[in-house]
Amino acid sequence: MDGKKLKKIGLELLPYLGIILVVLLVKRFLFSTIIVHGASMEDTLHENDVMILDKISYRFSDIKRFDVIVLESGGTKLIKRVIGLPGEKIEYKDNQLYIDGNKIEDPYGNGTTYDFQLSDFNLEKIPDHYYFVLGDNREDSIDSRIIGVVSEEDIIGHARFIIFPFSRFGSVD
Repeated sequence: MDGKKLKKIGLELLPYLGIILVVLLVKRFLFSTIIVHGASMEDTLHENDVMILDKISYRFSDIKRFDVIVLESGGTKLIKRVIGLPGEKIEYKDNQLYIDGNKIEDPYGNGTTYDFQLSDFNLEKIPDHYYFVLGDNREDSIDSRIIGVVSEEDIIGHARFIIFPFSRFGSVD
């Protein structure tokens, strides 16, 4: 093959290489998919639900109570719901959420959330840049009651939208 043919082939491949690069950058830094494993987020999420993971929005907005997030813990990605925010004192008593002593409606808890308070974890309040997370299936979840409060640095993104199965297509917020 001569140089002209190689150059022509290279120029023809250039747009495709550009597309591949853009797709890889979007997947790495902006959005990707994540598959739900386990029952810890039932009834909201089910085994093998496929979701869009928004990796960028928390760079521009704060993490909010009841957001569904994906976090890294011990080399595993977990999907959980944010219950407690930095600076707050939280507790569950008689299956009821209290934030700084005020009763807060938690419409997402499935099953019984056993009594606990932050002092059970040697904390007076949630530290800055940390969050307390729970699975919606409160009786079958590895969450902050086991792994402790979650650092903002360990939060990968906001899981807000189910894309498969199509019968469950839609937002979880």
